[in-house]
Order: sequence, then structure tokens, then C-alpha cells
Amino acid sequence: MSTDSVRSSTTGGSASGARTFCSLADLSTKKCVPCNAKDLRAMTEQSAQDLLQKVAGWDLANDNDTLKLHRSWRVKSFTKGLDFFQRVADIAESEGHHPDLHLVGWNNVKIEIWTHAIGGLTENDFILAAKINELQVEDLLRKKKVAK
Repeated sequence: MSTDSVRSSTTGGSASGARTFCSLADLSTKKCVPCNAKDLRAMTEQSAQDLLQKVAGWDLANDNDTLKLHRSWRVKSFTKGLDFFQRVADIAESEGHHPDLHLVGWNNVKIEIWTHAIGGLTENDFILAAKINELQVEDLLRKKKVAK
């Protein structure tokens, strides 16, 4: 893995001098930082692929040239889905970084994360995904059927 693709740059590290906030530290212990679209640019797909390895269960999607993180869960009921979203909302509020939340049908929870201000991914998105991964939500999720 190239360190250039994962180094934070606030000076001449990129052609534009813009930051990506991309690093390899333990994401769940980091704090989202306020972004200013004037000095922040979306990370490259390669940088996103590198960090994707640190957020198990998440997928990278290209939605009309906007890279986003996606993940889905199956919950026990509609109200458990709302409970799930409340737990995510608590983290999002504390981080000042907010995902798109979708309750599809009565039991499919889907989350999309990207930095809306720049139309792409930054380290903040991966930090939020890592923190969501640490949520205790087993009580809300449907149990997987065991193959016989």
C-alpha cells in the first residue's frame, strides 16, 4: 500500500494542496473533524479502497461519480429499525457527521455515508463507519438462519 495514498496533506502533498484526511490509524478512536469544502477534496478510489479494509461489512459504491460507503442490516421489526437509527443518530450527532439512513420495507436498514459538502469520501466517513460498526445492536438484528 502506498503511503502517499494515505497521508494527510495540508500543504503541498497534493497537486491542489487540498486535504483528504486519509490515514491508517485506528479509525474508531478518532474524531470527525469539521470540513471546509474550500480546503478539502474527496479521496481517490484507491485511497478509499485502502481504508475500506478497516471498516468490515461496508462496501464502496460509485453513485453518479460520487463515492459512498454502503452497509445493510436486517432488523427484527420496524420499530427495531427505528431503534437502530436512534443509536446511529447518537453517534452522528456526537461526531457532527451525518449519514443517510434508509428503512426499506419493514426490516431492512441501509446506511450511506459520504461527505455531502464535497460530494465524495473523506476520512470522516470511515471514522463514522468504524464507530457504527462498534455499536451494540445484536438485540435489534434478526438472527441468521443456520444451514442444516
